[in-house]
Amino acid sequence: MKYEAVKNYYRGSFHESSATESLDVISPIDGNLLSKVPMSTVDELNKAVESAKNAFPKWSNTPIKERVQVFFKYRYLLEKNFDELTALVSEENGKTWDEAKAEVEKSIELTEFACSMPQLVSGEILEVSKGVECRTEHFPLGVVASIVPFNFPLMVPNWTMPNALVLGNTMIMKPSELVPLSCLRMAELLKEAGLPDGVFNIINGGKEIVEGICAHEGIEAVSFVGSTKVAKLVYQQATHNLKRCVALGGAKNHLFVLPDANPTMTATNVTASMSGCAGQRCMAASAMLAVGDVNPIIAKICDEARKVVPGKNLGAVISKAAKERIEGYITEAEKNGAKILVDGRNAVVEGKENGTYVGPTVIDYVTPEMSVAKEEIFGPVISILRTNTLDEAIKIENANPYGNAAAVFTQSGGLARYVMEHASAGMIGVNIGVPVPREPFSFGGWNDSRFGANDITGKSSIEFWTKLKKTTTKWNPEAGINWMS
Repeated sequence: MKYEAVKNYYRGSFHESSATESLDVISPIDGNLLSKVPMSTVDELNKAVESAKNAFPKWSNTPIKERVQVFFKYRYLLEKNFDELTALVSEENGKTWDEAKAEVEKSIELTEFACSMPQLVSGEILEVSKGVECRTEHFPLGVVASIVPFNFPLMVPNWTMPNALVLGNTMIMKPSELVPLSCLRMAELLKEAGLPDGVFNIINGGKEIVEGICAHEGIEAVSFVGSTKVAKLVYQQATHNLKRCVALGGAKNHLFVLPDANPTMTATNVTASMSGCAGQRCMAASAMLAVGDVNPIIAKICDEARKVVPGKNLGAVISKAAKERIEGYITEAEKNGAKILVDGRNAVVEGKENGTYVGPTVIDYVTPEMSVAKEEIFGPVISILRTNTLDEAIKIENANPYGNAAAVFTQSGGLARYVMEHASAGMIGVNIGVPVPREPFSFGGWNDSRFGANDITGKSSIEFWTKLKKTTTKWNPEAGINWMS
C-alpha cells in the first residue's frame, strides 16, 4: 500500500475512523493498491458537523475581504504543489498527465473566481422614496455539504469549496470512495493557507454518509455531482428534509455534424470530446447525429480515433467493473446490428496489464432505441446516429431525458443558431466538442442532468450558497409618508 490508510478530517486535523469496514483504493493505471478508505459512521459525520457548526460564527463574522486572503494563499499553494497534485490526480483516477494537469489548472481558475467574490457580493442600495433607502446583503447559510464524484478528484471539489467558504459558510465534504486522496491533500493545503480549524471538514464513506448528510438537521444545503439515479435520490432526500440542494446528474451529449462542417476541425474536436478523460466526464460526446452525407468526416473521425492510444494519450477507466460495463455496451450494440468502425475492447497496456483500459470506440448505424444511443456509457465511446434532416436530429436529441450539453459543427451561422435555440441542453457548443463555460459563467445542465434551481459554479452559485437580507431604512420624519414609505 503506497499511502497510509485514509483518515477523516475535522477540527483542523486528521482522525482515524472507527469504522470496521473499508474499501481498497486501487490505481486504474496499473491495478496497484494505493490506500484503504473507511466506510465511516454517522457518529463520525456528527463530529464533523459539530466541528463546522462551532467554526461558523467566527468565520461568518470575518469580513469577506479577510476571508478571501486565505484563498489567495491557497491559490499560490496549488501552483507551488502543481506537479504533486497532477501526479496524485493521475494516479488515483487514471487520467493522463496532461488531463490531470488541466484539472489542477482548472482548480486554480476556480479559486481565482472565488477571490473575486468581494466585488460580486457588495450588495445594492437605492433610495426608493424621499428619505427611504432599501439595501440588500448576502449572508452565509451555515454548515453546508458537498458530495463529489470520482471523475474529477480535485476540480469538482473546487467547484464548490472555494465559493462556499469565501461566502462565509463552513463545509462538510464527502469524496468519492474511489478517489479520496486528492481531497485530503486539499485539506492540508487549506490548513497551510491559514483556513481556521473546522471551516472545512472531510468525511469518507458510502451510502450511509450520503443519506446522513441529506438528513442531518445541522446541514443547511447540499451539493451533489454524480449519476442521475443518485442525483434524484439526493435531491429528493435533501429537499424532503427542507434543505437547499443542487444535484448534477448524468448526460447523453449529442453532437450535430452537418455536411458543411470543417472536416479536420470536426474530426479532432469530436474525437477529443469522446475520448478525453477516457470519456468519464459529463460533458463528453456520447452520440453523434450525422445529418445527411458526412461520410468523409466520419472517416476522418475514425482516423483521429486510431491515434488515441491507451496508456499513451488515453487514460484508464476507473475500475474493472467500469471496463466490463463499457465493453458490454459495445458488444450489445454490435449484436443489435450496429457497425463497429473502431473497436476499443480488450485493450491492454504493456507493463500495466492490471490497468483498466478501454480504447477509443466508434460505432456507426446506431438506432435511437439502442442502449448506446440512450444511456450514459461514461467511456471513450461515440455512437453515430444517421439522420436525413436537422429537424430529425433535433427530435432525437430532444427525446433524450438528459440535457447537459449539445454541440453543432457547421460553417453556417443560421444553422448553428437554429441548433442553439432548439437543442434541449443547458450548455451549447458551436464547433466546440466540450462546451464547458469558463468562470464567471456557470456550469449546469437541464432536464435530468440537473436538479435544483441554481448552477453549481460561477455567479449563479452565489445565490445557492447565500441568503439575501433586504433592509429598508428611514431616519427623517420630515420627509412625510406616502404609499412607498
